[in-house]
Amino acid sequence: MPTSLLPTTVVGSWPVPEWLERLKTDWFRSRMSRTQLDGVHDCAVTAAIKDQELTGLDIVTDGELRRDNDVDYLLARIPGIAIPQPAKDFYYDYYDAWVRTSPVAPVPPDDAGLGLDADLAFTRARTDRPVKFSLTGPFSLAHRVSDTVHDDPAELVRAIARVLGGVAGALRDAGADVLQIDEPFLAGYPEQVGLAVEAINIVTRDVGTTGRDVTWALHVCYGNRYARPLWEGHYDFLFPAVLDAHVDQLVLEFARKGDEDLPVIARSGWDRALGLGVIDVKSHTVETPELVAARIHRALDLVPAERLVINPDCGLRHLPTAVATAKLRAMVEGTARVRAELGAVPGLVPA
Repeated sequence: MPTSLLPTTVVGSWPVPEWLERLKTDWFRSRMSRTQLDGVHDCAVTAAIKDQELTGLDIVTDGELRRDNDVDYLLARIPGIAIPQPAKDFYYDYYDAWVRTSPVAPVPPDDAGLGLDADLAFTRARTDRPVKFSLTGPFSLAHRVSDTVHDDPAELVRAIARVLGGVAGALRDAGADVLQIDEPFLAGYPEQVGLAVEAINIVTRDVGTTGRDVTWALHVCYGNRYARPLWEGHYDFLFPAVLDAHVDQLVLEFARKGDEDLPVIARSGWDRALGLGVIDVKSHTVETPELVAARIHRALDLVPAERLVINPDCGLRHLPTAVATAKLRAMVEGTARVRAELGAVPGLVPA
């Protein structure tokens, strides 16, 4: 993790420019080669990293630009998951996926990282800043698969979690500083939060206990497909179950929804870091640094500064790049103003 108070980062995804959308769709329509697509992705990821650095972010990501959406890039790599029709009319569409056999994690020296560790290594080699890498969680992945193999749907969630545990270990070894599990479907199934937490703990179980440590984050939002929420509600459904999650921070949305859930977090007993959403990714209106600072100050009334990470509500995929970078510059500037007010000295680890 970075050594500054109130570190700034993104949730994961970066804007997908129109030219990249066209080229990715061409790939799924068999109009370009895998080698060509890899080259396109390399250029896009490199540019996204530089854009994030230029906004002043403390922690950067690969922008998830190699992925066609938040689900399929992983499902297509998990052993036991069948994708009968790999072509798509539009790259962002979901596959029709089904369980062929119960997913089993590859055993080393097989590719336990499923290629995601190579994605992370590419990013790690292009920045000297801490790197976050996000994984769609086992609960959400399982809800996008037709399953006639398992008698109990929970068994598919657990099986996918075991595969992701191997992926996480490979990502740790490839240099990840922050590993984030995204559960975008969880808000739609609040009665199943206990199962989701059980699966999260399977993913994190063996990572960070040996070798190189990482920080674990859990991101829960209300959906962001095509910049629209899928559900509405409040984060109280996460508690008390999420208190048992073996993660170091919760990354939640507050900018769009307002601060009503901040007291929920404060009184819940959550004693770890909070990723504070201060940028509304569903609006093209650029926040001012003053508004960002005000949102941070409201959180500081309930959560100590050393436990806050500053980020947008969710991924930036559906925003134009110019809007996203303007929002992030405002976020970084607003955060810097609060740091200055707190007397934070850059380069010092908060107590």
